[in-house]
Amino acid sequence: MLQIKNLTITHLKDLRVLLRDFSFTLNSGDKAVIIGEEGNGKSTLLKLIYQSELVTDYAEFTGEILKKGMKLGYLAQELSKEQKDRSIWEFCSEKSEFYDLTPKELSNIATQLGLEPGMFYSDQKVGTLSGGEKVKLQLAGILMTKPDVLLLDEPSNDLDIETLEWLEKFMNSCALPILFVSHDETLIENTANVVIHIEQVRRKTLSRYTVARMPYREYVEERLSSLTKQEQLARKERSEYEKQQEKFLQIQAKVEHRQNAISRGDPHGGKMLKRKMKAVKSMGRRFEKEHENLTQIPDVEDAMIIRFEESVCIPNGKTVLDFQLAKLTVGDQLLSENIALTVTGPEKVCIIGKNGAGKTTLLKKIAEILLERTDLKTAYMPQDYEDLLDLSKTPPEFLSETGDKEEITKIRTFLGSMKYTPDEMEHAIAELSGGQKAKLLFLKMIFNGCNVLILDEPTRNFSPLSNPVIRDVLKSYRGAIISVSHDRKYIREVCGKVYRLTEKGLDAIYCGKDV
Repeated sequence: MLQIKNLTITHLKDLRVLLRDFSFTLNSGDKAVIIGEEGNGKSTLLKLIYQSELVTDYAEFTGEILKKGMKLGYLAQELSKEQKDRSIWEFCSEKSEFYDLTPKELSNIATQLGLEPGMFYSDQKVGTLSGGEKVKLQLAGILMTKPDVLLLDEPSNDLDIETLEWLEKFMNSCALPILFVSHDETLIENTANVVIHIEQVRRKTLSRYTVARMPYREYVEERLSSLTKQEQLARKERSEYEKQQEKFLQIQAKVEHRQNAISRGDPHGGKMLKRKMKAVKSMGRRFEKEHENLTQIPDVEDAMIIRFEESVCIPNGKTVLDFQLAKLTVGDQLLSENIALTVTGPEKVCIIGKNGAGKTTLLKKIAEILLERTDLKTAYMPQDYEDLLDLSKTPPEFLSETGDKEEITKIRTFLGSMKYTPDEMEHAIAELSGGQKAKLLFLKMIFNGCNVLILDEPTRNFSPLSNPVIRDVLKSYRGAIISVSHDRKYIREVCGKVYRLTEKGLDAIYCGKDV
């Protein structure tokens, strides 16, 4: 049983409290997901539980993490460069337990993860594996250590839909308790039975958390219902208070007027008015106390993003793309051939396929063509944001075109509306979370009035509470979208056409049929 008692985590640079007085027990059978907006400390919490040295360069903490001799298995968001450069055999043999396992035990681990048993002895470089194979290999390495608990940081990143479905089955059938972070709403809905929600409210000056022992969808619905009732009650109480206050002010003004008008020759009348004024003041103090005790309008960390202008659009009959490619290759490897894709008007297209099929490579080629078109305003959002972002710049510097004071003021206003704090606006982009970087790219598209968006995994770094907002923005967008995604909700809700990339080209499929 993993126990956390009164844990407080503080970011060293701006002294912002990421988590305050957090207590939680992970029980047998728990599949607990940590959710929250970008930059709220979800991954930091997971790293700290596993090994405090992973966060000491940027965060400090107080409180207790009681492991009681438990062995924790930790899956990091990304493999290090050194790990990617190793062979699969070198990666596995780093685990001292690898040599203690019998061939049968290794075979059982491989079977559980859908891998070939001989793979553990392969000379293939880890970095050449597909996204799904990397996750399975990491899980294999963890299972070799015979852990008591699994800590998974974004296990769904870069997985194709088939592997995502496999991951869901693995998590649900796993006998170990699991504490995980994920942005994939479908994965969370299908696996989590405990929700840990970390929030930063009052413009990120106050940290709070909620632990709900229920499925994710039930938590979201109960939370929304509770917040709606609280807001309705708060507004009703304020309305009644304002009516009472108006009557009180009328009475007070009437008494003050009579006091000012009374003749000095009427001491008895003066005493009566003094007693009346005393009662009026007492009533005012009572109203002030009632005001303090009014139900508060909910202070929540709503996901925010600016929408595209209505004028940003593509005419219905305009040919956005008429793409033909005989062969899609990476180096000497043939990935696909006879690829054809036509996009007309404000179509929203998604390309799906297995890891390693060449989807990102194809999207880059499409982007190269469309970015050169002068009749379109095209924006490209790659998987690796660093391809476009100067990490040394601050967010306002990246978004600014002219650098004049009026433009910077406008940019800071937009950033503020999207929950960036003044401190975060002064941070280098390198210090921001993946979701905050993604928001910058979206803002750039919106500021530039782009009517064609080329998006590689657009929702992968947004929280499960932010993603519905992002999907709604893209659904209402009147331009064209050409995208690659494994996000099943994005595919179903946003995309009107879906193509599967295979070795023989692009096959058109229907949303919801094979997705």
